Amino acid sequence: MHAVEIGPVPPAARTQPAFDLFLIFVGANIVATTLQVGASLSPSFSLAGVFGLIAAGAVAGAALVGALAPLGPRLGVPSVIAARAALGIRGAGAVALLLYLTNFAWIAVNNVIAASACARVLGGPGSERIWAVALGVLATVIVANGPRAVGLADRFAVPLLAGVGVIVTIACLRLPPGAIAATPSGDLSWSRGLDVVIGYQVSWILMFADYSRFTPSPRKGAAAVFLGLALTSLWFMPLGAVAARAAGSSDPGAMLQAIGLGGAGAVLLAIATLTTNFVNIYLSSLAWKSLFPRTGDQMSVWSIGLIGAALGLLSTAWLDRYVDFMLVLGNILVPVGGVILAHYFVWRRATAPGADLDAEVAALYDPTGLHARHGGFALGGVTAWAAGALVYHLAGAVGGTLPSLAATVLVFGAVTPRAIRQSR
Repeated sequence: MHAVEIGPVPPAARTQPAFDLFLIFVGANIVATTLQVGASLSPSFSLAGVFGLIAAGAVAGAALVGALAPLGPRLGVPSVIAARAALGIRGAGAVALLLYLTNFAWIAVNNVIAASACARVLGGPGSERIWAVALGVLATVIVANGPRAVGLADRFAVPLLAGVGVIVTIACLRLPPGAIAATPSGDLSWSRGLDVVIGYQVSWILMFADYSRFTPSPRKGAAAVFLGLALTSLWFMPLGAVAARAAGSSDPGAMLQAIGLGGAGAVLLAIATLTTNFVNIYLSSLAWKSLFPRTGDQMSVWSIGLIGAALGLLSTAWLDRYVDFMLVLGNILVPVGGVILAHYFVWRRATAPGADLDAEVAALYDPTGLHARHGGFALGGVTAWAAGALVYHLAGAVGGTLPSLAATVLVFGAVTPRAIRQSR
């Protein structure tokens, strides 16, 4: 199929093994930003407290993404298209636009993290912005040359991603206990720390069907997505916390130096950044083409990659506000996940064997059908999304994730007419 195809995948083409789907999420999550989550928690909690937050948040966030993954094999459509049934075409378009915009930030964050490490090896602190832009342009060039170029790059890079984890793990295990002893001095509460971890996991939620739609089994697809996200986070986030304590800083370059990696760590971090930005650019291209289907691939790829690279010029500003960025993502995306969960699984049965799937999928692409009389917005879904976002914000002191999910599901059930909820 086309590299950024937004049409449905025919059942006969859903041949991707679940293990390949698992590897996609592993490769996307063995990255520096996963380390950075643990580093961002380190100043506010004891090491045991950080590990507890990571264990709870990584599993909970991965479970939410994994719960939606079966929609890919069942419907064969990308996430932003599946969301149309719950939010309407315009409502899902708003989600696609948010995905498009937030991926600029993700691309910039990844570039800045790698640039911090590379600059310590070559060029000094003054070269960080040059490194950030150069890495962003390089990732864009590779994606712009098509799936074959990305595939060739991944054949070289993905084995090295595993090397990142092994090398960092060994380096952290060799640290003496005194090197990672620290008294918590931050002001992050336990509940907000949990929201940070879940927010990072949920940042993948709009990818729930983009790759699983090529897999034939809903159950195996859900397991692959859940395990790919949960296991890598349970591995990498604690390493970030340990490295940050050793460095006394959450700066990526300082963390690598503190655990004795230096140049080797910088090279591996740069490669990991490229591979995760391949995914970010792809997801943004899907989102953009769902809004403007006639846009060419090259226009989509280059606009996304170059804007993300330019935002890397803001340098450490992205890392200084990393926790805030995770909480903003959670505020936006947790209720989006709740609306889709409510529509497909809670207030109506998920598409069942024997249902008229062809008609249901066709309706997702029909602008005259899905809530057209309300301007393309599903009022129940959009209202529930807004309610969930408000509750997430107001419940910050006790943790926003669970209250937001509960409010979203309940409001969706209360506002959406029963006839619409049960329609197929």
